[in-house]
Amino acid sequence: MERIPRRVVLVGYPDAELLDLACPADVFDAANRLGVQPRYELRTATVDGHGIRCQNGLTLGAQQRLDQVEGGLDTLIVSGGLGCEKAAEDIRLINHIRRLADSSRRVASVCSGAAVLAAAGLLNGCRATTHWIYAARLAERYPAVTVDPVPLFIRHGSVYTSAGVTSGLDLALSFVEEDHGPTLAREVARMLVTYLQRPGNQAQVSMFISGPPPEHRVVRDLVAHIAEKLDADLGTPALAAHAGISTRQLSRLFEAHLGTTPSKHVRATRTEAAAHLLSTTELPLAAIARRCGFGSTETLRQAFLDHYDTPPSAYRRVHLRHSPA
Repeated sequence: MERIPRRVVLVGYPDAELLDLACPADVFDAANRLGVQPRYELRTATVDGHGIRCQNGLTLGAQQRLDQVEGGLDTLIVSGGLGCEKAAEDIRLINHIRRLADSSRRVASVCSGAAVLAAAGLLNGCRATTHWIYAARLAERYPAVTVDPVPLFIRHGSVYTSAGVTSGLDLALSFVEEDHGPTLAREVARMLVTYLQRPGNQAQVSMFISGPPPEHRVVRDLVAHIAEKLDADLGTPALAAHAGISTRQLSRLFEAHLGTTPSKHVRATRTEAAAHLLSTTELPLAAIARRCGFGSTETLRQAFLDHYDTPPSAYRRVHLRHSPA
């Protein structure tokens, strides 16, 4: 016998990001096509019930006005997009989000949709994430929110925030796993030809692709030196000697151009290099630790726990099976 559906409402507004709406919707739809019970009943909603003119120029139809949406939802998801700040200032939208959140099993935002949840007061006192480009602005505008720009998604009680765009797919997969178990989540991922599920604590952006090299020549040269000589002595005195400057000057340059200390940058670089080897090779942990400059597998393990909130063995289990043959 068919059970009462899980009602899911996706909230949009002018200049929303289409993928923020489409990614979660397609995950739930795929679960439905695989025969889950109870099914997910999907609806898009806007303040006035008009279609959502997305930031890419396409229009997505809305099925309901928000004042027509009754409480008791299973999942309420707010999209992000270029229109997020105007949406966060729309008192009608914010009041409806507050009203529906009070009786929803879980509330989530994708990308910069976190601004709407923050404006509704739902993130006060919470650790939350958003697209890394928008993180500093969100933290500045909503000081009661602890903004962490690193993870793909974060859960705080019944409120979930996720990073940019396709992280909404990872978040929705985690919902399916939460509701119906890991086997069904794997089937959904296969149907969508995507990763099983990137862990929420995986970093949004690797330092190896996060942006152009530092403009300052000394810092740029040291960053390259660190990446190329991971197993060398990369302590602050050794780096300062390599650059021909004092340790105090080295620390000032790293803080000014990288926003971190030399030792933290070295540790993060080594950890991400180890993550790359874990996901692309079958090298033993001890060999990876040596190659990346960690003194022992325990040191590597602690660095992984600090950086990814997961041990290297668990990281490899999730990522190695998705690597190309």
